[in-house]
Amino acid sequence: MREVPGPHKVTGVSPRKTRRERPPAAAWPLGPERAESWPDGDWVVRQVPGAAATKEYRCPGCDQEIVLGTPHLVAWPAEAPGVDLRRHWHRACWPRRLTRRPGSNRR
Repeated sequence: MREVPGPHKVTGVSPRKTRRERPPAAAWPLGPERAESWPDGDWVVRQVPGAAATKEYRCPGCDQEIVLGTPHLVAWPAEAPGVDLRRHWHRACWPRRLTRRPGSNRR
């Protein structure tokens, strides 16, 4: 050990810092649910941020894939809550669904 002017001593080892366990990372928060009324009925809609989009889905509006990391929305009928009726839509396709002709070529 060598002497240092002042009240401090220098040693060859620095003290360890106390390591605290970090809490597990929380899932990315989804947007709040909101009710929407359209001519085709009442819907519950939730925004999904890109960071929370961890699976691929097929948009029923354009029949194209919603790839990982793409912000989109999830909608389901307000009268029939449940996972089975939820559909993932591109944000632009959701409001346009009423103007699409049934059976039209969507590509």
